[in-house]
Amino acid sequence: MPAYTSGSNEGNTWPTGEDSIATTLEKLLNEIRSVIVGQQRPIERMLVCLLAKGHCLLEGVPGLAKTLSVETLAATTGASFARIQFTPDLLPSDITGTRIYRASSESFDVELGPIFVNFLLTDEINRAPAKVQSALLEVMAEQQVTIGGTTYPVPTPFLVMATQNPIESEGVYQLPDAQRDRFLMKVILDYPSHAEEMGIVTRMAVKPPKARPIIDLDTVKRLQAVADAVQVDPAVQRYAVDLVHATRNPAAFGLPEWAPLIALGASPRASLGLVRAAKALAVIRNRNFATPQDVFDVAPEVLRHRVSLSYDALARDIDVEDVLKAIVGMVPAAWVQPPQYLRNSTPGMSTVAVTPSSTQPLQSPLTAHAAPAPQSPPVQPQQHPQPNGQVIEQVPYR
Repeated sequence: MPAYTSGSNEGNTWPTGEDSIATTLEKLLNEIRSVIVGQQRPIERMLVCLLAKGHCLLEGVPGLAKTLSVETLAATTGASFARIQFTPDLLPSDITGTRIYRASSESFDVELGPIFVNFLLTDEINRAPAKVQSALLEVMAEQQVTIGGTTYPVPTPFLVMATQNPIESEGVYQLPDAQRDRFLMKVILDYPSHAEEMGIVTRMAVKPPKARPIIDLDTVKRLQAVADAVQVDPAVQRYAVDLVHATRNPAAFGLPEWAPLIALGASPRASLGLVRAAKALAVIRNRNFATPQDVFDVAPEVLRHRVSLSYDALARDIDVEDVLKAIVGMVPAAWVQPPQYLRNSTPGMSTVAVTPSSTQPLQSPLTAHAAPAPQSPPVQPQQHPQPNGQVIEQVPYR
């Protein structure tokens, strides 16, 4: 596949036709779906993490194909893969590596651990104590491991996919806040529908399918470069920051009754994560610019593990999904029309502009059973002409 050149808008190139971005990602998703039945949203979010160079925390009860999904994604990209089963007796050196004394040479050799791969699956990460979980902090943040005073970089691209079981209460350790914040997304897997489970039984009964490589690591790096080059309007950035600030100060966004229920809001890393994930989702949706809808759609996965609830919320049986539903339902966003150069800067990508006149009500990605957001009087849209010719329209984001 021809190289992608990042930098100025005139230098951004990508092949069209059978090698276009949309076609490449469609082939990749179709190959994953040939193995995994259902779980459409989790699969898409895992691909978002790959393009955004972020790590992913998968949570679900046993038997929902968490491990199989990660293995399949690694197989379709031709990447190196390792799986570590976390147990209470696991040691940090079992993950990162250690120094071994060689009596024959009377010297120490460094034995690198299984962490030096492109895709690292940490299965049941909450079964290991905090000192083992924290062994991943340096490699997740800085893409390197320090052993005996020497730093060893991990291969690129590098992605940590961790799974955890939410129903276990014995023999498990809650992830430290600093560890959870390193994950770009926390993806929840739910039970398949009746039709999907019939498909699982039919597909896996005889000979389970195996995924084949669709792209190579060089293509993955170029796709990540495409995601990095996606344009983000300041209004979209402002909406991402508003969502994060609403978790810290709900009263400033018309949600004073939710303030006592939040013990700790999201960190600035959440604002960065929202923008990065929105840019990756725009690439998957065949666009070279991000919109508020992209930020809106990734908000649950980016924020749910970064918001801590108070004891009052737990006593009232209110979970983080209820809080996030109220926040994304009340924080407004401004739609802007992308400049003309964005519509022709990347061949093979969509050039449909989001204009104020074509604004549609946003559909919530959160669960339907969550508590309803507090009601407020309707707000009329207002148009604000800008000196550069753009028109910003402020609309209620409900």
